[in-house]
Amino acid sequence: MTDPVFHPEALPKGLLASDIDAILRGQHHDPFAVLGPHDGQLRVFAPQATSVSVIAGKTAKPLTRLHPEGFFCGPGPKGAYRLSIQSGDHTTQIEDPYRFPPVLGELDEYLLAEGSHRRLYERLGAHPLTHAGTDGVAFAVWAPNARRVSVVGHFNAWDGRRHPMRKRHGAGIWELFIPGLARNEVYKYEVLSAYGERLPLKADPLGFAHERSPDTASVVHGLPTHDWSDAAWMASRASAQDSRAPIAIYEMHLGSWRRGGNGEILTYDSIGDHLIPYLDRMGFTHVEFLPVTEHPFTGSWGYQPIGLFAPTSRFGTPEDFARLVDRLHQAGIGVIVDWVPAHFPSDPHGLARFDGTALYEHEDPRQGFHQDWNTLIYNFGRREVANILQASALFWLDRFHIDALRVDAVASMLYLDYSRQPDQWVPNRHGGNENLEAINFLRDVNTRVTADHPGAITIAEESTAFPKVSRPVDQGGLGFGFKWNMGWMHDTLTYFRRDPIHRRHHQNELVFGLSYAFSEHYVLPLSHDEVVHGKGSLIGQMPGDRWQTFANLRAYYGFMWTHPGKKLLFMGNEFAQNREWNHDQSLDWHLLDDPMHAGVQALIADLNLLYRDQPALHRRDCDPDGFEWIDASDTENSVIVYLRKSDDGAPPVVVICNLTPILHEDYRIGVPLPGRWAEALNTDATRYGGSGAANRATLLAETSPWQGRDHSLRLTLPPLATIVMIPQ
Repeated sequence: MTDPVFHPEALPKGLLASDIDAILRGQHHDPFAVLGPHDGQLRVFAPQATSVSVIAGKTAKPLTRLHPEGFFCGPGPKGAYRLSIQSGDHTTQIEDPYRFPPVLGELDEYLLAEGSHRRLYERLGAHPLTHAGTDGVAFAVWAPNARRVSVVGHFNAWDGRRHPMRKRHGAGIWELFIPGLARNEVYKYEVLSAYGERLPLKADPLGFAHERSPDTASVVHGLPTHDWSDAAWMASRASAQDSRAPIAIYEMHLGSWRRGGNGEILTYDSIGDHLIPYLDRMGFTHVEFLPVTEHPFTGSWGYQPIGLFAPTSRFGTPEDFARLVDRLHQAGIGVIVDWVPAHFPSDPHGLARFDGTALYEHEDPRQGFHQDWNTLIYNFGRREVANILQASALFWLDRFHIDALRVDAVASMLYLDYSRQPDQWVPNRHGGNENLEAINFLRDVNTRVTADHPGAITIAEESTAFPKVSRPVDQGGLGFGFKWNMGWMHDTLTYFRRDPIHRRHHQNELVFGLSYAFSEHYVLPLSHDEVVHGKGSLIGQMPGDRWQTFANLRAYYGFMWTHPGKKLLFMGNEFAQNREWNHDQSLDWHLLDDPMHAGVQALIADLNLLYRDQPALHRRDCDPDGFEWIDASDTENSVIVYLRKSDDGAPPVVVICNLTPILHEDYRIGVPLPGRWAEALNTDATRYGGSGAANRATLLAETSPWQGRDHSLRLTLPPLATIVMIPQ
């Protein structure tokens, strides 16, 4: 067949040669103004097609090829129609995407433009649906400064000319319904900047599924669906996450907690098979997953996410992840996920200069580039960016029943000069260093979480003295439920790394945390950050010979679990893993064949049980009236004694830490009550790998005043140990 010659002067009325040329080059800013039905004409662009016919009912009428590159035109039917496209010997019938009206409504456009669409994930992204009686997928993406945006994938040979989108100018949203597409179709967006530059293909910022790394395309999936069976947990979780509840968190990385026999990563389902009985046996109330949001680089552990609306495909589908959460809830275990709104990676398929401009980030690198991590910082003052991030937070609570978001790197969000030299940051409008837009963003997110999802909470990883992080917004706070106590972690870990012979000079590192322990609602974190980047494992940071390293670690855990504040322990630390954490391999579970490692694991289970069963150890974790020093002055022996109290009539608890390898017999402490006292827990017990130095079954308090108390006990203090005494 001979290609026709293009004659611009012979074009049908209303069709311009410049429009055809722009469509052919993929440069037209408004494809719906050219393609589809127009005043009785039907215009089709079908590259490489030798002929195109329009089928209405049982009638097929050929269209005229106006341009040899595949632009066809002819009389169009008045109703629905299909296209028959012939390329060589191959003929296919398709629906014409350019005959369908918009999917987004005017209210959607208004709310998206206003930055107030709390459930924008129901509108943006890729949604399989039936539109105008036809099955297909509706795509929508925010790119206000783009000249043209197209959906590309295997279905159109990754040719951005074939499916250019319609722009909703009021919101800067591009949308297109592509009939005939379905779930599991791989896609990206091809974006032309305002200057006509073709950008690297972009993954969908609102994609609900993505290809498995190292591939980077989005996958049509739609909103995740699951038939939930966790009503009992959801009804009770508010009390389970209250500041007066016992909260013991097991922090874990899904890809390296446990692996298969050949080192392969497990699925969400198989992880659940092992994890749920383990957490139940160990007594943890919550599990915290390092970020499950999709991320291209496994070595970032998820902290450089691309897909803020998609569980990583490394372990299964979104429904598989929902099922894991449901199973955990049915077992009475809360689920926390790390959420990363502070920054994003500069991968070309991600958010960086998404429409050719600094859309999600700041143009000025003093505001938009994070020097520590070589990442980009969100522009929290841009209402659409803040809206998308807020929607991401709500998405995890809404679609996956997540109970808490641990918000990463909050300090880097709060301060404009975070980790910057004096000439490398831009002051706020008042001349200060606070990021006012980020502060407002965090308050808005926390307010929305509380209002929309009763019982759900947020937890801040915040390492400075910024005031009222965990106080309500209406009281001038940021609105978080809890804050990680990074100061406590740093000081106490520094103390326990010291040789016991030197500890007498550094007791303040152990006790200083109580001077501010109730200024916030704190979580005490021994997290993944303490066992990476050359720091070694926790057991490897303890001083002394093998026996002493284990004794030190057990004493530290005893101190931590009886100290005011909720508890968080990273995986592997519960059985004293020897080596530093490696995200590419399983924990060393074989160590549990060693009684010393098994003993540490048994201690953690018993500490969780004690913490849960003794109200004095949890009800006033965030209340200064729940703690008293009995004695913090015995620096010579490195012994501290303190009292934990409840407010419900439950008995108090006395804690004694002997942090040298010296056994003390007949050591007198003051106690608040007469009568008999019993040793409820001793980290030096033989079942934990200790020496077995212990006190008799019960001890009778003497009427000998001591340390400001009317009664006292004479105790045996085991070496490098924490013991807990409870009145009988």
